[in-house]
Amino acid sequence: MTIAITAASGRLGHAILRELVRQGRAGDVVAVARDPRRVGVAGIETRPGDYGSLSGMTTALAGIDTVVMISAPVAGGGERIPLHRNVIEAARRAGVRRLLFTSVIGNGLEMATLFGPTQQVNRQTEADLQASGLEWVIGRNGLYLELDLVQMRKAQESGIYSNPAGSGRCPYITIDEIAYAYARLAVDGQQAGQIYNITSENLTQAEILGMASEIFGLNVRYEAMSDEACIAKFRTLMPERGEAVARMLTGCFQSIRAGAFDVPSHFREAAGRPPRTVRQMLEGLAAAQKSS
Repeated sequence: MTIAITAASGRLGHAILRELVRQGRAGDVVAVARDPRRVGVAGIETRPGDYGSLSGMTTALAGIDTVVMISAPVAGGGERIPLHRNVIEAARRAGVRRLLFTSVIGNGLEMATLFGPTQQVNRQTEADLQASGLEWVIGRNGLYLELDLVQMRKAQESGIYSNPAGSGRCPYITIDEIAYAYARLAVDGQQAGQIYNITSENLTQAEILGMASEIFGLNVRYEAMSDEACIAKFRTLMPERGEAVARMLTGCFQSIRAGAFDVPSHFREAAGRPPRTVRQMLEGLAAAQKSS
């Protein structure tokens, strides 16, 4: 079995590559990226491949049995649908058997939030994949724990960590934990026709912050903030990413507040073991920081 990881120089793609190498599958893996020089994982084959080029992706996927398609960056907006369709069609033309797609959790309530337009792209790609004739597996990922931890630690400066999530519950999970599940799914050629929530336990913002404060020695409390204030905050923090991304990220917290991300975990079914708890993942991030 030959496994291709698309967008392999990005956060999740790179993590899946590292996990497959750790599992001794380096000889079976092909990293596909717009700039293969950025992949930076030794011992694996790399190929150029851009979601915007159907012919280029078809060439990149030649001889591949299983593709893990990493979702295109959210900043891409509505054009992400044709980009994803290019990868699916390239897989068909190249004779790929199975395609795994990295999507996002949600029970439908998120469609009424500012995250709705982004989720519509994810769900359309899921539908396109299901209609493609390929064997498919869809993983709906929880939110990346590392990204919000950065903001929790930065909140030490003011003593207050704020967002609009309120008391909503959501499953956070580390990128490496997600990568473990996809590496297992990629290798398990028997898995097909499944939609899995790749998540850990569901916790509130205050609960996660409490654990992070204990483990990283923070003195920070949680306060809910308005949606408008959150949009303004992201505009200030990430001016280069624009208004659409500020609204989308605020929509994630709106979705938490609405209960849209309070979904059951299928991590065990996907990965063959239970997920690590949020505390275990936080402790792992702390240990990695100390050893670096």
